[in-house]
Amino acid sequence: TSSKRTLRTLFHPAALPPPVISETSPSRKKLLAYHRGKEQQEMINQLLIDRALEVSSITMNETDKRGAAPPITELHSTVRKYFFIKFCLADYLFLKRCVQSNPMIPIQQQWLRSMLTMVPQSLMEGRDREMLTEDLLKEIVRNYEKSMQRHVLRRALIKPDIKELDKMEEEAPLPSLPLGLDFSSTWHNSYIKAKNQIISALQILHPTMKTLLDFGYTAFFNYLVVDFSSSRLKGPVDCKSLKTDASLSCSKAEDEIMSTWYKRVIGLFTQSGALDGVKLDQLESFYNCVAVLMSNQLKELLRRTTEVFVKLFDPEDKRRLPLFKMDLTFDENRMEFYPSLQDLEEAILFVVDCIGQTFQ
Repeated sequence: TSSKRTLRTLFHPAALPPPVISETSPSRKKLLAYHRGKEQQEMINQLLIDRALEVSSITMNETDKRGAAPPITELHSTVRKYFFIKFCLADYLFLKRCVQSNPMIPIQQQWLRSMLTMVPQSLMEGRDREMLTEDLLKEIVRNYEKSMQRHVLRRALIKPDIKELDKMEEEAPLPSLPLGLDFSSTWHNSYIKAKNQIISALQILHPTMKTLLDFGYTAFFNYLVVDFSSSRLKGPVDCKSLKTDASLSCSKAEDEIMSTWYKRVIGLFTQSGALDGVKLDQLESFYNCVAVLMSNQLKELLRRTTEVFVKLFDPEDKRRLPLFKMDLTFDENRMEFYPSLQDLEEAILFVVDCIGQTFQ
């Protein structure tokens, strides 16, 4: 049978070639005998290898026929999900304990003292109130440490979306973090980079702009386009005279500013060092910045002049109210003022419009 086969039964006796008889010298015979022996040994080794491979193949086939191992069946999806959830829960809870075991920064005593200063002193008097205050401070410390632990935990771990975990952790949800705050990476390098970009693009930081601001402050800090603050001392004025004075004052102020402040500005930018550090591709934005700065200075002057004029009509301060000439007429059984209240209002608004149209 095949089960009783061995290497000995499978190997056939090796057939050796017949001896060759020839008339040669003894040394020649010895050399030929050694050569034949070597060839025979190589042939025997090759036969042994071939027979061993044949026996191994037969044995493997018989083993496979006797009984093959049953195929590995996959677990059911429900079972796999159960083990996966258990593994995630165990892993998350272990990492959570590790994070919570880290020491927390205690609350500063200065914060607690600041809280106490906001409580009325009458509510803190008495022995019972002192004990209550201590209990409240301890509760604040506990809530602070618990909140810090929860926030650190949320920053360090991602909570898996598992219902069983929500049942185990019956805690109120944390408030959402403010948008735009990301401290996961260092900020110093990005801050320096952004600062350099702002300095290179923000033309208002140029030294010439500072000189321009100084010119405007020196020229306008106590200057008004129209000044009617002393009009009450001059006595009553009619509406026509008010309009004329406002027009002349605005025209005079415009000429004065153009001959003083504006000339200084032109002289500033005709100097050789006024544009130091400004690149050719930045000239347009630089001069746009100059125009905006000059416009803002003039607008501030007009705004301040308008506010001073409007304050003259404050009903609570009658000492500076302007006096207007008005006649009381009686014609055709009808009594009325001249100029009318509408004309008076128009004259006052004319002054405001005249101030606003200066430097246009």
